[in-house]
Amino acid sequence: MNTSERESKMEFLRVSGRHIIDTKGNRVRLRGTCPGGWMNMEDFINGHPGAEHTLRAQMEEVLGPAKAQFFFDRLLDYFFNEDDIIFLRKAGASAVRIPLNYRHFEDDAAPFKYKEAGFARLDRVLNDCEKHGLYVILDLHSAQGWQNVHWHSDNASRISLLWTVSSYQDRYVALWQEFASRYANRAVIAGYDILNEPCSNNEMGDYPWNTASSYKPRWDRMNSLSRRVVSEIRKIDSRHIIFLEGDNYGKQFFGFDKPFDDNIAYSSHNYTLSGFGPGKYPGTYPSGAGAAGGSEVWNLAKQERFFLEAEGTRFTQQHDVPLWVGEFGSVYNGPPDENPDRLRALDDQIGIFERNGAHWTTWNYKDVGVMGMLTLDPASPYMARISDLLKKKRALGTDDWMKWLPPTPVKDATAHLAGEILQVVGDPQIDPRLNARCVTQTLLCFYTGTLMQPLYAGLFKGLSENELDHILSSFSAKQCVTNRGLVDVLSKYMAQPA
Repeated sequence: MNTSERESKMEFLRVSGRHIIDTKGNRVRLRGTCPGGWMNMEDFINGHPGAEHTLRAQMEEVLGPAKAQFFFDRLLDYFFNEDDIIFLRKAGASAVRIPLNYRHFEDDAAPFKYKEAGFARLDRVLNDCEKHGLYVILDLHSAQGWQNVHWHSDNASRISLLWTVSSYQDRYVALWQEFASRYANRAVIAGYDILNEPCSNNEMGDYPWNTASSYKPRWDRMNSLSRRVVSEIRKIDSRHIIFLEGDNYGKQFFGFDKPFDDNIAYSSHNYTLSGFGPGKYPGTYPSGAGAAGGSEVWNLAKQERFFLEAEGTRFTQQHDVPLWVGEFGSVYNGPPDENPDRLRALDDQIGIFERNGAHWTTWNYKDVGVMGMLTLDPASPYMARISDLLKKKRALGTDDWMKWLPPTPVKDATAHLAGEILQVVGDPQIDPRLNARCVTQTLLCFYTGTLMQPLYAGLFKGLSENELDHILSSFSAKQCVTNRGLVDVLSKYMAQPA
């Protein structure tokens, strides 16, 4: 299929005031999901402990280079392909936001030399999305040097170097130039989400004095790098929408330069307590971090205030540009009798987006049984093989995303250790709950998660390629279980006209 034939299948999109339109001037609403765990693996999505790049190293050590490469290739082959795209289109999705890890396209040992295997994998999915009329947003979820200090940027170091090391910035910009060169003429791409959940001012890690309400963005860094990458993309590609995410993991916007390009939109992330629980919805939930604790009522009115008062909402309204809620969602691996509450919360949340003209993509499309539209069958070969490891991960609290789950002795002991540390430090300005969160993240998610990676790799040692293929086919859409309640809620909105 040549370029002109591919172009003819879909319309290029662009910004027009607060709307997104096609080349004929028709309004288009981007509604869909994110296949996190595909070209950017995450512990709670794929079932492994620790970060992707350290896991790959452990798998290579235990299985050997060829077998490890086969393992990951087959996992990705099954995780997201034409069957998944057909499923999403039948559900009514108009867009999919694809999280990408730079390591699929460039090695640290060979900067500025791009890996054709990674682009070939992405191209196959782009072609299938175009075939079925599903728009794609390319999302750089893990950038060179790390744009934040959390696991979802494939970070195992607890440091962030992108904002202060020029060589990482040069490679980051050059990779977007490469994307633009390859995809400038691909109308199937709705736009470029140039950096997922940036956090410009915690390069040495999360500490209780630079998280939550005490965090202070470095807007000079954010604006300088954003302007640079947009400028370089525009030298190559003048047509695609460029999406900018707010600082502090998509939450802070007032400090951004006013829109400096006529085809820019903005993305906020909108996770709420009512999507995670525990508890009934509408209902009362713990109020999160803060020395005194406390609780608050979450209902439709509270969710609406949360959205309307968010900086992303107010910033885009002030500047008359589109708002895209790039991530939000509810979880379904808590008490089973609360799943209807999580669905009601999500239903209210999307209704608010719709009434306010926001575009949206849920987190996440597919996983091992947490929040996906599709989840792996608990009886599948992969889930059976890792079942004991999943129990250990839950007991140890290695998946930071699972912090809403009930306490365990290890998590309690780690929280006690955090309290002992704080008592000796003796700084009354440090928030005890934030301190406990930072300690548990570092010790359990990063240290313990990495510590367990040889155990995961050992589960697949000695298996033939045929046996590995059989196990990894558990990730295929045809073998997964549909979260029917979630799909029904999403389809109700995705089927609506723009």
